[in-house]
Amino acid sequence: MIPELLAAWCTEHHLSLTADQQAAFQTYADLLVDWNQHINLTAITDPKEIAVKHFIDSLSVLTCTDLEEGASLIDIGTGAGFPGLPLKIMRPDLHLTLLDSLNKRLIFLEEVCRSLSLKVNLVHARAEEYGQKPAYREQYDYVVSRAVANLPALCEYCTPYLKVGGKFIAMKGPDGETELQAAANALRLLNCCVHHITSLTLPDESIRIILSLQKQAPTPSRYPRRGVKIAKSPL
Repeated sequence: MIPELLAAWCTEHHLSLTADQQAAFQTYADLLVDWNQHINLTAITDPKEIAVKHFIDSLSVLTCTDLEEGASLIDIGTGAGFPGLPLKIMRPDLHLTLLDSLNKRLIFLEEVCRSLSLKVNLVHARAEEYGQKPAYREQYDYVVSRAVANLPALCEYCTPYLKVGGKFIAMKGPDGETELQAAANALRLLNCCVHHITSLTLPDESIRIILSLQKQAPTPSRYPRRGVKIAKSPL
C-alpha cells in the first residue's frame, strides 16, 4: 500500500520515485511500526496514514522548494526522522543532519540509516545549545522543522543554523499564516524575511502551510537564548 500511494502522489506532483526508493520507504515504515512497540516514536501506525501523514507530508517540501544539488540541510527536532529522512531518500545528494534531544529516537534513526545505506549525520542535542556552537552555527543552506513549536520560538531555535542567504522551511498546519503574523518581531530581530508561502492539501484533505523564510544577515550573538527563556518570553 505504501509504495503505491507514494508512487501515485509523486506522479501527480512530477516527482521521480524509483523502485528502490519505494522499497526504502516500505522498509522505513516497517521499522517505524516495529520499533514503536518498544519506544514512543509516533501515534500513527496505519500504513495509509504513515504514507500520507509522514512520508507524503515530508515530501511536500519538494513541491514548493528547489533544493540545490548537494545542499546542506538540518532537520531540527526530527523525532522519528520527519521530514529530513524522507527528503534524503528522495534526494540522496543532500548533506543531511538530523538533530533531536532524545537519544532513543536517534538510535532508531541510526538503524533506519544503516538498513537503507544512507549517510546521515545524527546529533543528540538541544537545538538552542548547538545553535551557539561554531561547528553548527550558520553552517547550513536549509533548516527544516515540523510540528516542534510555535513559529516565534521555532525561528529562534532554527535560524541560527542557517548561512546568510539560507532558508528556514517551517511546516505548519492551517494556522500557519496566523503564526507568521505573530512571528513578525522574531523575524526582524533574527534578520529574516518571508521568501514564500505555500498552502497545499494532503491526500487526507488536511491543510499544510509551508513557510520559507530567508536569512538576510548573521544572527545576533545573543540568539538563541536558553530554552526556558525562549518558552517564557518568545520574541
